[in-house]
Amino acid sequence: MATKGKLEMEKMVVVEGSYAVAHAVKVCRPNVISAYPITPQTHIVEGLSQFIADGEIQNCEYINVESEFSALSALVGSSAVGARCYSATTSQGLELMHEVLFNVSGMRLPVVMTVVNRAVSAPINIWNDHQDAISQRDTGWIQLYAEDLQEAADMTAQAFKIAEDKGVLMPAMVCMDGFILSHVYEPVILLEQELTDEYLPAYEPLNTLDPKKPMSFGTLADPNYYTEFRYLQQKAMENALKKIEDAANEFYDVFGRYYGGLIDEYQTEDADIILMAMGSIVGTIKDTIDNLRQKGVKVGLLKVRSFRPFPAEAIKEAIKDAKVVVVLDKNISLGLNEGALFTETKSCLYNTKNRVPVVGYMIGHGGRDIRMSTIEKIISEAEEVMKTGIKLESQFTDVREEIL
Repeated sequence: MATKGKLEMEKMVVVEGSYAVAHAVKVCRPNVISAYPITPQTHIVEGLSQFIADGEIQNCEYINVESEFSALSALVGSSAVGARCYSATTSQGLELMHEVLFNVSGMRLPVVMTVVNRAVSAPINIWNDHQDAISQRDTGWIQLYAEDLQEAADMTAQAFKIAEDKGVLMPAMVCMDGFILSHVYEPVILLEQELTDEYLPAYEPLNTLDPKKPMSFGTLADPNYYTEFRYLQQKAMENALKKIEDAANEFYDVFGRYYGGLIDEYQTEDADIILMAMGSIVGTIKDTIDNLRQKGVKVGLLKVRSFRPFPAEAIKEAIKDAKVVVVLDKNISLGLNEGALFTETKSCLYNTKNRVPVVGYMIGHGGRDIRMSTIEKIISEAEEVMKTGIKLESQFTDVREEIL
């Protein structure tokens, strides 16, 4: 599906990425915001606190806390009593939330959180990769990855709609690359309040803590019951697959902008080589593809928007005619020497008849620049895979041998 008409240029304003996201949260009408500042997420919550101080967000409480653990813990209670809740964090802050991430998901609380992706220490590094969110992939949170500022802002409204759906009721992370997106200034269309109200209705919780109708959240489940809770969470994730697609299509109907649903494809129709990736690297890959297409190289891109739930069926369909698939990961599973997207792509193909060769590259760790020349080199190596087969299944890119 193409973008509906041309973007209305007169509506575009040049703002910092963090402001665009904060504004998107504002027009989604949250009731409680709780967050602890940490680079490069800080500007989002600074913007939201200013909106509240200026009276631009009505019926909303901003809770000051002493840590990221406390920030998410405060939202457990707030969401349980029926509030629309939001937070933002990154890197070490997200890791500090680890225990509470499970609690939010297990209690089926539709909290939305922006994760401004940043490398995880040690050594200390404040630049971008995806290790922080990928490390939390099994906590039961929906994970959506944005390509650019406009998508990061628009994805925020979509995340609330997906998470709060009564067939889903799972928390959601909107992942945007730190600094590359959070601190860059570029033209965007800020979400209009009237259209957002049309797209995202007021939150109507299914279950709430209410003295008039007593119930318990997060109580003990012994071995006779625990499995069924996990089963229901998995079914909710499966339900989210369709809801993510629906939310993207409904957003297009209201706003006229579309970025794909679970995935998005770029010049894959006749592609011999298909690259797969998530986040802002997608823009660099598209530019590289445009250049190589002019030289006759049949290469395309499969952009993965939803990492959790993992869109296995959509991926299998998208790459079924490729001669080689190249997966680019800004993370690593240490001890396996693979990135998470690569591992899961191979997994979803294993019991199928499609034995397309799949190779993986771990790239951009700690914010290392990803140049078009690097992507071109990777594509050149993929051409060799088509000719001679896989010699190295997964590898680091741009390792500086001289400093090892």
